[in-house]
Amino acid sequence: MPRFTNKLALVTGSSRGIGASIASAFATEGVTVIGIARTASELKLKNYEPIDFDLGTATVAQINTVVIDILNKHKKIDILINNAGIIRRAPAHQFSEQDWDDVLRINLKAPFFLTQSVARWWIETGAKQTPEPARLKIINIASLLSIQGGITVPAYAASKHGIAGITKALANEWATQRINVNAVAPGYIETENTKALREDPQRNTAILARIPQAAWGHPDQIAGSCLFLASPDADYVNGAILNVDGGWLAR
Repeated sequence: MPRFTNKLALVTGSSRGIGASIASAFATEGVTVIGIARTASELKLKNYEPIDFDLGTATVAQINTVVIDILNKHKKIDILINNAGIIRRAPAHQFSEQDWDDVLRINLKAPFFLTQSVARWWIETGAKQTPEPARLKIINIASLLSIQGGITVPAYAASKHGIAGITKALANEWATQRINVNAVAPGYIETENTKALREDPQRNTAILARIPQAAWGHPDQIAGSCLFLASPDADYVNGAILNVDGGWLAR
């Protein structure tokens, strides 16, 4: 049986990397995918609709307007995947206020208020229009640094710890509203954000030595985890942080 019939997913940061893989995976499953990204997407998918929108500079009012526009056009949102994020690297004693604010704004503030906007619609209107047992699925992209501290990325670590926290907090508050809030915590994945690490011979060697599978992950492997959490198979999974890390945290 198809896992996703007549579903619509909203994916942020969908123009490249993990976000592009997530958007492609859901579109392949027949889901209508609305992709939000600050740069033009190169994805050419039958079920994919891109929206150029910079979550890093958007106000809460602008975020609410984007959600309202989507709902006015499509009448519903079944799945929200908060993937958009940035990373800034500098020693903690030299980390700038601007970098701190930029990272926290797009990695933590934007996901919370986008989630709030979608959940508010669901609680006030959407759940009444959606027959049970269907549920609103919210999936946050966390990180190993939701659990660990990392090196020279204090703002990123703080933002991803925050993502883990709001995942659990919102699951606690909204579980009775037929809403599942979960997170996927990628390990070391081949993306633009990890390019500097992969190109540093010492860091690359040290990272691979710790991963039991001895390999960097691929964005498609994160997409597969999102498909599971968004499907009916995960209807009783709530407030979970799913590590997809090749065994890193088990080491």
